[in-house]
Amino acid sequence: MIRKTTLLAVLSAALLAPMVAAAPSTAAAITSRQSFAVTISSITPDIPKNLTDVIKFTGTVRNDTGAPQSGLRVRLRYTAQKFTDRALMAAYQTDQTTATLPSTPSSNSAKDIPPLAPGQTARWEFTATPVQLGLREFGVYPIAVDVSQNLVSLAAQRTYLTYAPTTVPKPPRNKMAIALPVIDQPHRATDVDPAAGANGEALFVDDKLSQSITGKGRLADVATIAQSAPSSVTWFVDPALLDDLDMMTRNYRVRTKDGAERKPANAEAGQWLTSMRTALAASPVVAVPYADPDVAALAHQGLDDLPNRAIQLGGQKAKALLNRDDVKTTVNWPAAGLLDPDALDLLSVSDDKVGTVLLNSTNLPPQPPVTFTPDAATTLDSVNGPVTALVADAELSRLFEPTAPTSVLLSTQRFIAETAMISAEAGQTQPRSLVVAPSRRWDPNPTLVTSLIKAANRLPWLELTSLESIKPGKASVPRAGLTYTDEARKEELSGKYLGPVKEVASKAQLTALITTTRTQSSFDAAVLRLTSSAWRNSTRMGRSVTNRVNTAVTERMDKVEIVEARPDRPKTLAGSNGVVPISVRNSLGAPIALYIDVKSNNEKLLQVNFKQDEPLSIGVGQSGTVQVPMTATSGTSGDTTVTVQLKTADGKAYGEPQRLTIRTTGYTGVASVIVGAALTVMLAAVVTRVVRRRSERKSARASRNRESETV
Repeated sequence: MIRKTTLLAVLSAALLAPMVAAAPSTAAAITSRQSFAVTISSITPDIPKNLTDVIKFTGTVRNDTGAPQSGLRVRLRYTAQKFTDRALMAAYQTDQTTATLPSTPSSNSAKDIPPLAPGQTARWEFTATPVQLGLREFGVYPIAVDVSQNLVSLAAQRTYLTYAPTTVPKPPRNKMAIALPVIDQPHRATDVDPAAGANGEALFVDDKLSQSITGKGRLADVATIAQSAPSSVTWFVDPALLDDLDMMTRNYRVRTKDGAERKPANAEAGQWLTSMRTALAASPVVAVPYADPDVAALAHQGLDDLPNRAIQLGGQKAKALLNRDDVKTTVNWPAAGLLDPDALDLLSVSDDKVGTVLLNSTNLPPQPPVTFTPDAATTLDSVNGPVTALVADAELSRLFEPTAPTSVLLSTQRFIAETAMISAEAGQTQPRSLVVAPSRRWDPNPTLVTSLIKAANRLPWLELTSLESIKPGKASVPRAGLTYTDEARKEELSGKYLGPVKEVASKAQLTALITTTRTQSSFDAAVLRLTSSAWRNSTRMGRSVTNRVNTAVTERMDKVEIVEARPDRPKTLAGSNGVVPISVRNSLGAPIALYIDVKSNNEKLLQVNFKQDEPLSIGVGQSGTVQVPMTATSGTSGDTTVTVQLKTADGKAYGEPQRLTIRTTGYTGVASVIVGAALTVMLAAVVTRVVRRRSERKSARASRNRESETV
């Protein structure tokens, strides 16, 4: 065991061991013991090209021990052995043990530091040429600076130095496309506040956008990057975000616990939109489907029609709000960069036919695995034909959005080194394509991102290009099919979450289908916001928004109602048969056309004989009535019920079925005989009385006449 440890130390001195990463627990323990902070502030030039170029390294060392320290020395550590692949570069960066630093420097690459008080910082500077560092050929070399005390290394900072002599054959110039997202979460439920007195103003569920677009806000930083980015960068923009900001340029309302607070027009929202329109005017822009729906979840939960509508609405909104007609909708960047075949098929059959997808490298790995960097472009088969898949390089993408504290210098040096290493990989005979894509709701550092883009634009082994120009070519490598794990499936919006959304979507569509024009639902945007992938990590908020939209949709549906559909107000059927009028009132604000389906709930007592051949048209603010023939069963009277269901022109049920009480008063059978006999008796009595009275009057007149004759 001792021999193995000794051998490891020897290899470390020769820079073979630095390629082996320390275990995370070991690295964490070493970090916790470090009591000095070493910083590399600059490396000039960052890419030496000649053996005699003077390279200046500057930086600082800070005493964080809490006590005065002396006997300190700062050393520039290096080796003439270059990295052979990207995996070794990653291992070198991960391993934070001082034992695996590059070999001990020469005497002219060390500097004594005067005693440091607690918290005190000292500056250091080294100069060296590629000859002195032992650099002889194109490649990436490890560089580190450490602080030691009594020859014991206490802390260090690692980085990379890329040597690119002009005398060697030029490395292949790989094409690189950078995709940057402008995506946020929805901030509205319904488009406008449906409350009385709201005057049609937009209703927001929060006011987070007002902070995000100003100062150090996330979207303010995105706009800063856009203003300096070259026109080759491709931007993925969520039209729902533009839509929300556009509504903020007018008076709007923000929901509170007690109702809604009215806000004046937000000038910063207008400025942000104007800034982005100008910054992106010459750049390729892709419209994300409206509100960035979770396409994979929708495909798995039976909401197949929503992605297509999101793509359509997204294109319309983006073109209108960016004032340009060339916004693309045929490229899709799914949530987390992950798709499965079901979701891919759903995108491919959309009206705009998505023909390119931007994916995470774990979603489409090379098969078999390769030791070099594969070409970014490949082809997938979908139900609607081939689809181009562009796979983002994981390491390059992470550099645009580091997860650990770093500096602009170190990230830039790493970016230069990674791209140079790709160009120098063994076996490369022709240029390959690379794609950079940070996470879709990133929180960028504008200074860092701008520095990386500028570096990419000046490196002789890179050619910045648009995402659309990346196509599968001869450099493509075989890849496995879409790899979609159980963990990825669990990250989707669940069936439990999307169940109520599905119901709301169905009801919202009915509010359009019942109109005579049958246009798109006015709730389309609201429903799509409910499907946003943003709710993956915020389902409680998503459910709250769903409830609000459901309430608004229900209130709108209730504007078409059956008049007097109340159990305490029965409709009377006079006699054993006749017609019962059923009226519908239209308060929807648009002309409607509907069918009325009426069924008896007890056909032994009451039969309904009604068939509607043409839809009933009802104007705005008016009522329409149909006469429904009904027949009561012989010998019955009293109350029974019928069920009335409103239906759209294509037969879909509109609203909940309503029960109407029908009161029958018909007389049949024995009852009719009795009534008839009674009428006959009454008529005979009346006739007898009339005859008797006439006879009496006649006798009286005759008697008076005889008396007058006697006199």
